[in-house]
Amino acid sequence: MSDPRARVEQLLTHAGVTIDGPAATDVVVHDEDLYARAIAHGSLGLGEAYMDGWWDAEDLPGFLTRLIEAHLDDKVRGLEDAWLAVQARLINMQRGERAFEIGERHYDLGNDLFQAMLGKRLVYSCGYWKEASDLDAAQQAKLDLVCRKLGLAPGMRVLDIGCGWGEALKFAAERYGVSGVGITVSEEQARFAQELCRGLPIEIRVQDYRELDERFDRVFSIGMFEHVGVKNYRTYFEVAHRVTAANGLFLLHCIGTNLSTTHTDPWIAKYIFPNSMLPSAAQITKESEGLFVIEDWHNFGTDYDRTLMAWRDNFDAAWPELSKRYDERFRRMWHFYLAGSAATFRARRSQLWQIVLSANGVPGGYRAPR
Repeated sequence: MSDPRARVEQLLTHAGVTIDGPAATDVVVHDEDLYARAIAHGSLGLGEAYMDGWWDAEDLPGFLTRLIEAHLDDKVRGLEDAWLAVQARLINMQRGERAFEIGERHYDLGNDLFQAMLGKRLVYSCGYWKEASDLDAAQQAKLDLVCRKLGLAPGMRVLDIGCGWGEALKFAAERYGVSGVGITVSEEQARFAQELCRGLPIEIRVQDYRELDERFDRVFSIGMFEHVGVKNYRTYFEVAHRVTAANGLFLLHCIGTNLSTTHTDPWIAKYIFPNSMLPSAAQITKESEGLFVIEDWHNFGTDYDRTLMAWRDNFDAAWPELSKRYDERFRRMWHFYLAGSAATFRARRSQLWQIVLSANGVPGGYRAPR
């Protein structure tokens, strides 16, 4: 089939989507070159065309969910996806200076953006909505869930691998009386976290996790493992084992995927999270084997959809002020990022895992709070 529009129409039929149709999940095309661009470049072409204003969908997350549920992203792959796969095989994309690239290109975008989007607390990970009715409550519930799963108690020394803006350590220190260390690869995050935790027994460092060599009673890592990369998983777990006390616990909070892979989506890699990838359960268990006992594995991935939509609402509400610094193409890029992420959770392609691990097994067994 040589006609790009006809090819796209055929594919969209499998997703229940109509071009210029009346449904909120239908696609409205503004530029006929969209079809060739999407066929040639897959998700990268589709995302860049959205950023350029070539198409719209009233319900963007719903539209993208339909595409994922119909596996159209598997049926249309550009050369960029193949190139990422080759790079992942030949190069360690998360080592050396590349380990700091995510901080420079994403987390250093500007604290104003993240403060506007993330709510009361600068927590850039999935909230826990079990009993929460708003974003701030969901994030507080998540932080408390982490602390309770680790059994934090006054006097413990805690490590946060990938501490972000320091909110989790601040919460743990104030609510549970612990001291601790947080590491990040973002200069912007580190400066903010140091100020946020001023007066608390918290040390914030700009440091690669591989440099850690000291023991802590409890260790957690929230939303950082997605940047580690499959070539470094074993090293990551070896470091986590090295820094976790013999009778301690380690909690890993991360997005996961159903199938093992070596790289992320080309659009995400180019515009949002360079050198990132989502682990599978098989990759986590394989690379932690012989180092840890898996005490608990908790999946609340559907909560991420609600979290992402709350972030989108906050972003839109703040846009009049944010637009003084960011342009319209950035706004559309950010919308595509949040909508596409939500779609992967709605389609159950992505999961959110909290995994509690111990070095030698908890005597008598571990009972996980929920």
